[in-house]
Amino acid sequence: MSWYTSTNDGVILSLHIVPRSSKTCIDGLHGDALKIRLQAPPVDGKANRMLLKFLAKTINIPAAHLQLVAGESSRQKRVHLCADAVPAFHRFEQQITSG
Repeated sequence: MSWYTSTNDGVILSLHIVPRSSKTCIDGLHGDALKIRLQAPPVDGKANRMLLKFLAKTINIPAAHLQLVAGESSRQKRVHLCADAVPAFHRFEQQITSG
């Protein structure tokens, strides 16, 4: 299984989140999930907001193209990217897998 799944209306990302990290960054794979470290604490949705903002900036898409669909209060999260974001996502995915 991969850390993302293509769907009819976009892509679902499987993510493993590490809040309260020293820096916000992608930190490789954690099983079948992309591991992302976030500086924000997991309090009052701060880490979730930082996650969506970080993904939008990193993939180079508007934040409105992202939606947290599972794991609001968990380290294991699933984020949906709408179909309009798929071309940018594939460029991002190539960067992740090549280096």
